[in-house]
Amino acid sequence: MRKVKGVSNYFIIAIVLILISMLGASLVQTSGGKVTIKDLRWETPSGHMLSALLYIPENATKDKPAPAIVTSHGWYNNREMQDLNSVELSRRGYVVISIDMYGHGNSEAIAATEWAHHGTGMYDAVKLIADLPYVDKENIAVTGHSNGARAANWSVLEDNQLPEEERLISSVLLVANDAMYTNDPGEPLYWAFRNDEQQYANMYGTRDVGIIAAKYDEFFFRSITEEGTVTPPREYIDTEYAQSFLNFGVDPRVDGEPRGIYKVYKKEFEGAEAIRVIYNPNEIHPWNHFSASVVTSLVDYFEESIGAPKPIDSTKQIWQWKVFFNFLGLIGFFMFLVSFTKVMLNTQIFESLKATEKVAAGPVPTGRGQIWFWGGLIVSAYISGYSYLALFNWSNENRPAFFSQAPVFYIGVWSVVMGIVTIIVLFLSYIFYSKAQGMDLRKSGVIISLKTLWKTILLSCIVSVAAFGLVFIADYFFKVDFRLWVIAIKSFTPDKIVIALKYLPFFLLFYVANSVAVNSFNYVSNGKREWLNTALLAVFNGISAAVIVAIQYTHFFVTGDVYFTDVSNIVGIWLFPIIIIIPLAAIITRKIYKVTNNPYLGGIIYAIIVTVMMVTNTLTQF
Repeated sequence: MRKVKGVSNYFIIAIVLILISMLGASLVQTSGGKVTIKDLRWETPSGHMLSALLYIPENATKDKPAPAIVTSHGWYNNREMQDLNSVELSRRGYVVISIDMYGHGNSEAIAATEWAHHGTGMYDAVKLIADLPYVDKENIAVTGHSNGARAANWSVLEDNQLPEEERLISSVLLVANDAMYTNDPGEPLYWAFRNDEQQYANMYGTRDVGIIAAKYDEFFFRSITEEGTVTPPREYIDTEYAQSFLNFGVDPRVDGEPRGIYKVYKKEFEGAEAIRVIYNPNEIHPWNHFSASVVTSLVDYFEESIGAPKPIDSTKQIWQWKVFFNFLGLIGFFMFLVSFTKVMLNTQIFESLKATEKVAAGPVPTGRGQIWFWGGLIVSAYISGYSYLALFNWSNENRPAFFSQAPVFYIGVWSVVMGIVTIIVLFLSYIFYSKAQGMDLRKSGVIISLKTLWKTILLSCIVSVAAFGLVFIADYFFKVDFRLWVIAIKSFTPDKIVIALKYLPFFLLFYVANSVAVNSFNYVSNGKREWLNTALLAVFNGISAAVIVAIQYTHFFVTGDVYFTDVSNIVGIWLFPIIIIIPLAAIITRKIYKVTNNPYLGGIIYAIIVTVMMVTNTLTQF
């Protein structure tokens, strides 16, 4: 093989960004080397493999044990999603263990019937941390976001089975999920229907407990009034449930006093003092794990509850710097996809994939061409939004057991539908307009030889493996990945490769068809304003998702509840990353098409990346 040439400045910049990301994120999460981070895998008392990151501050020693906090992400996420909490708590001297709940991240998938046992892994982590010599066993807390908070509730129930003097959990902070308000631990964990047999109760005993209840939480903090109406979450503090909780489990209709938000209430229990508090940020559910205000409440709560070994003002936060460095890595990762592809095109084996001449944009369509251009974009966008909502319930009811990840199956089926719609629109456009205008399918890259196709597939795999190789380097040497809020590129266990192969055909159909549409059919410009075409197609790629989110949350903020009530409220949340990912496809595939005249190369690379990204950041269930 000849010497590799054509290493561009963009390739160098991508590598530099990734290196800065690794080093910077590592420095932040280790507090400049003062916190040791260990990647744990262990067989738990539940008989399953659990994954976690353990943060050990330098003040935690055998001679001077430190308080410990077990933290968990919510459903369809992973342990790194809680890194803002892990960073801020560990730098204040707490030992922190951030788990992958069973079925998430690198933890073993289990049957749904086992989720409640051992707190979906949280209580197994409590048992582990209680045995560490540098942990103060009298001050072990649990906290989690969304279903991570439900795991905390389940862990309390497990802990309650022990004699009081042997219980391990002393403090609980529930983020974005309800408390256990009644003597029936199964209710209420979602919309609360309290019957005559259920009585308000203090299920937490002498433990300290706090709740972070967002005013615009999509799932929790609702209840049914006597009139049969539903209280919106922004009115949660005035409900019986909130008042009972703050009054330590009394029936607020007959006892207790009116209590408010952000105030710590205390009560003596035979010499032990317990606290209750509700924080009420003006946020939505997923913003709770990306919020400085929530971190402030979390730090304040644990300092009040179990004491901070190294007190630092709760508003003095550094986790945002880790977000910044992680984001640099994310930018570098996508830059690497394009620039490394170009590097490989200068090798002997793949140089035949390079375009023989510069790929130029076609002329801006006129007359009927304008109708086909704009009509295709608008029709596709409308069908995209409609089908996304229409397919949710169908996908839940018809998902075969072979596909073990419900969210990926749902988005995958939607991708298949939109891939087929795109192909139909392109076919009709070609038959009724483009063919008569002289469009050459070979010249535009739609038709390629079998040899070119095999080389395209091989190069796509090489680029994808190389890109994820950088992710594994970041994980192995620095315990970091590349992410921004709900978009994450992370390392994974080998079983995810098998799962990804199951879903890859779904996403190949869409992203390849989308690349053909963006590049072979709709690559037009007026003079030097070529970037406007790319921007326009990127916008239309994501416009249906953006419109649904806008409608959902405008209605939520105005009325107190979401707009699309015929489907799960999670459909809006799942669109947040899609608003970025699908528009980015137009940009990435366009960059690759311009040097190859091959719409399939960028489409296949992007489909592989998106598929792996999705299956490594969600719940696997059997």
